Amino acid sequence: MKTGTLIALALYFILMLGIGVYAWLKSTDDSEGYLLGGRQLHPAVAALSAGASDMSGWLLLGLPGALYASGLVEAWIGIGLFVGALVNWIVVAPRLREQTERLGNALTIPEFLANRFPDRAVALRVISAVIIVLFFTVYTAAGLVGGGKLFVSSFAGLFGNTGMSDYMTGIWLTAGVVLAYTMIGGFLAVSLTDFVQGCIMVVALVLMPLVVMFGEGGSAGASLARVSPHFLSLTHGLTVVGFFSAVTWGLGYFGQPHIIVRFMAIRTLREVPVARNIGMSWMAVCLAGALGVGLAGRAYIERNGMVVQDPETIFIVLANLLFQPLVTGFLLAALLAAIMSTISSQLLVSSSSLTEDFYRLFLRKQASEREIVNVGRLCVGMVAIAAAIIASDPDNKVLGLVSNAWAGFGAAFGPLIVLALTWRKMTGSGAVAGLVTGAVVVIFWISMGWNSAFMGGPGVYEIIPGFTLSWLAILLVSRATRKAGEPILAQTWAGKQER
Repeated sequence: MKTGTLIALALYFILMLGIGVYAWLKSTDDSEGYLLGGRQLHPAVAALSAGASDMSGWLLLGLPGALYASGLVEAWIGIGLFVGALVNWIVVAPRLREQTERLGNALTIPEFLANRFPDRAVALRVISAVIIVLFFTVYTAAGLVGGGKLFVSSFAGLFGNTGMSDYMTGIWLTAGVVLAYTMIGGFLAVSLTDFVQGCIMVVALVLMPLVVMFGEGGSAGASLARVSPHFLSLTHGLTVVGFFSAVTWGLGYFGQPHIIVRFMAIRTLREVPVARNIGMSWMAVCLAGALGVGLAGRAYIERNGMVVQDPETIFIVLANLLFQPLVTGFLLAALLAAIMSTISSQLLVSSSSLTEDFYRLFLRKQASEREIVNVGRLCVGMVAIAAAIIASDPDNKVLGLVSNAWAGFGAAFGPLIVLALTWRKMTGSGAVAGLVTGAVVVIFWISMGWNSAFMGGPGVYEIIPGFTLSWLAILLVSRATRKAGEPILAQTWAGKQER
């Protein structure tokens, strides 16, 4: 590996750690500052932080890899995600920002649900926290797999390691840097680093496809149609089941705690539309860039008679082939940015659930703010270690792990969050039923292998049955318990604006 690339990556690591120290000095004296940044995020920071923590390593590894292997038909995942994110900003963001502050100034999603349904508060907090920690450990593992693949592809043998040793070195290096700035600076550090990382990601995703297609030795664009007669078709080989399995990724947005917690931290309610416009513009450019990397990368590799063993490393392969060392370092930093931005967000949300919904609730109700912050830092480390153990299998696929965790959150929390914010007659028993149903159905579906093959046909993405049955469980149980006299919330979203 050339010195310039290492220098660029070292500067990136130093910048991330520097932001962590800055945030430590600014906002970690109490739990609201450590877990939610004091609800003072600038709309641009909130928007890019939500986007960067959402997109993760799958944007530069999983999605380009899927397009590289199968063609434009895989773009339906990106289309579904874009629509889902837009609806999330319109429906969930303003309501969650207003209601979490009004209903007891909740700092976590489980706490908000407990305040919204006080008669089932303990059950909702405990079950929510278990689901968050479980699926976020898997989700974090997906990011660490990306770090391991980056190290194997770009730094193999650099420190005398080979094979599995290189892979694990990448995992622990990625985890170590993320742990440092997350444990030190909390939510503000995570959000500010996400903002910087989001800027790096969008530049890289614009630069890479343009150079592949039009740079020296380019004209890869002219080769796209020759890769396969159907490589640029949005519909070739697409079944009805496959279509819905792809576009329903967008349903997952409503239930991703590491994304919607950004809505809770925006400075004022009236700044939500500003953040939405910034975030959706960023997302459109990034998704288009990721599609370009996968498609143009496949054409480039085919035209030059090369072989890529793992399609999910196409971004890394192109970065090493086509750019000067310093630029390569910047591009690899963009990949690390995608990975780290999501890992840090997931670790912090997992930590907040363990501290607020377990430690403070059951073990130390009178714990001081400083004690809660320190316990939160310890929990960040515990979740990271568990995720690293899961990620230790080098055969793991980034997109596969992400899809499982994404479905788990989307099915368990998606219907629950939407209905809790919009349906006045929802009951606490309905909330518990929806939460449990969504998580159990997703886990059962995955364990049966029905996401790979279902009734002799293609697999059905587990979010479809999970989301549907969770929504039905909430409706049916809420109607039944409401007739039995269970209390309901007297006031919900009224569309009022902060002054």
